[in-house]
Parts: sequence; structure tokens; C-alpha cells
Amino acid sequence: VAKFLRDAHAREGALTLFIRHTSASLTIQENADPTVLVDLTTALDRLAPENAGWRHDTEGPDDMPAHVRSALTATQLSVPVSSGRMELGTWQGLYVWEHRLRPHRREVALHLVGE
Repeated sequence: VAKFLRDAHAREGALTLFIRHTSASLTIQENADPTVLVDLTTALDRLAPENAGWRHDTEGPDDMPAHVRSALTATQLSVPVSSGRMELGTWQGLYVWEHRLRPHRREVALHLVGE
């Protein structure tokens, strides 16, 4: 994202991030303590467990839980940009949150409105 802003010669505006998938999401979370992400993943595992009797399992038992987790989180974020940088808080970081068990190639579309 930082490279995108540099390449766009961004100064001020709003940056929109959109993930083009239904089993992954975007989040802004604490960037200092990795146990925050572990706990968030644990919470989503409890809300959408694999063994909940899902009907949709085309790509395996983690398929439908991944869709539910994506629906409970965000596929789009908006971040203010000032002086060419994202205006994230001190402890915030951007994350692509994979909800499937095996790795997947993910694409995030970026769009800047401003100068």
C-alpha cells in the first residue's frame, strides 16, 4: 500500500482497499502484539467453526466457514491519506485476513481519491 501511494505521488485524500475474494477479508488491527490476531482468529473460529454442519463444502470443509468469517469482517476499507502516508494510528496495521486453511493467491484493489 505504501508503494502504491508513493507511485501515485499521493499527497492528500482517501484510499479505498477492496479484496476481490469471498473467503478472505481486510482488517485494521493492532500491529504491535501478534496475540491480538491469534485471539481474533480464535473468536472467528468459535463463531464459524468448520464442523457446524455446513452444506456448502465445494472446496473442502473450510469453504463455508471462510465465507461466514468474510461476511462478519470487511472486504473493503477506507483510510485517510495525509502528506503521502496512511493516517493509521500508532498501533494500527493493515492485514489481509485469510480464512481458508491452505494459502491462496489474493488480490486487493486500491483506489485513491485526492491529490
